[in-house]
Amino acid sequence: MPSKTWVLADSEHGISVDHCALGASELGLPNCSVVKRTLQVGVRRGVDVIEVSSGAAHCVVVPTRGMGIWRAESNGVPLRWKSPVHGPVHPSLVRLWEPSGIGWLDGFDEFFVRCGLESNGAPEFHPNGMLRYPLHGRIANTPAHRVEIHADSETGRLTVSGVVDEARLFGNKLRLTATIALQPDSPVIVVSDTVSNLSTIDSELELLYHINLGVPLLSPGAKVILPLDRLCPRDEVAEGNLPEWDVYGPETPGAPEAVFFCSLRGDAEDRTQAMLRSADGGRACRLRFNRRQLPYFTLWKNRLPAEDGYVTGLEPCINFPNPRSFEHSRGRVDALSPGDSRVFEIQIEGLSGAESVEAAAAEIAALQGDLPPEIVRSPDPEWSA
Repeated sequence: MPSKTWVLADSEHGISVDHCALGASELGLPNCSVVKRTLQVGVRRGVDVIEVSSGAAHCVVVPTRGMGIWRAESNGVPLRWKSPVHGPVHPSLVRLWEPSGIGWLDGFDEFFVRCGLESNGAPEFHPNGMLRYPLHGRIANTPAHRVEIHADSETGRLTVSGVVDEARLFGNKLRLTATIALQPDSPVIVVSDTVSNLSTIDSELELLYHINLGVPLLSPGAKVILPLDRLCPRDEVAEGNLPEWDVYGPETPGAPEAVFFCSLRGDAEDRTQAMLRSADGGRACRLRFNRRQLPYFTLWKNRLPAEDGYVTGLEPCINFPNPRSFEHSRGRVDALSPGDSRVFEIQIEGLSGAESVEAAAAEIAALQGDLPPEIVRSPDPEWSA
């Protein structure tokens, strides 16, 4: 058979596979493998992980945490960071609704994590001080209720798919159908998401992809390369870092995070790219996505020492991570009619060797074109709350 499917979890039918190991012969795909297991120790207890390999790429998908990717490797380039949180953390231990609004950080250590779906920005509070929207929303701490592996020997495509519902009575009823796809001997990891409105009334959507890179790719002298159209500092901290917005300095105890809001340029089909290049120019991580799906981009620079989370976030998004009411007032919260869907795709690739890194930088330069970007010197009240 050219196509095979293994259902690993299905809450409706009571299916739960604790362990599964599939090799190239079972999958019908050379150099590919899948291992599913359930972690048992500490804050990881009860977390399901699925390790998927294609020969040139490897990733650890976490269905328990909204189908995020905990760690990955592509072309021998490690795609990860060192978080003070030693996860992946079971969602039951993440205090999303603690009064500070930042309980989301208790579980934050993935390479690839979605922020949304109802909200994805800074915490927002009711006038009486009660938390209205927690930091970065709920989707990353919501387990998938259906998970399956699919192997297609005709297309050479190996996928892990999961369905995650973010729904409540008298509120949004959104469904994320997430697919992480690899192909034999290809270094490209393709994340394809469909967000659907299950309700009979309109729902609203915010979505940001928090893609996080640290040591060893990130180090002093590393550089982010963007086909930049417009860039604004989020606040006074970022304003002070503006001369070095695209380069990274040393790990600095006590340094506050610097955040920049951007719009990028694309080709005739609105395809664009973003890349983090290592200090020596020999390795990089490249993202490819479409501005029609993800019109904005956030750059996050956390300059603390590695023990405290030296990391940068390359973050394609449909809105900036401000408080939700601010983004709504600026028209950046998406509306979905009953039964409506939105589709998003991001391609992730590690680049190894100066030649391939330089070729990717040339592609980004071509998207940039001859027109210089607009660099706004202070926070824009239309972009920053």
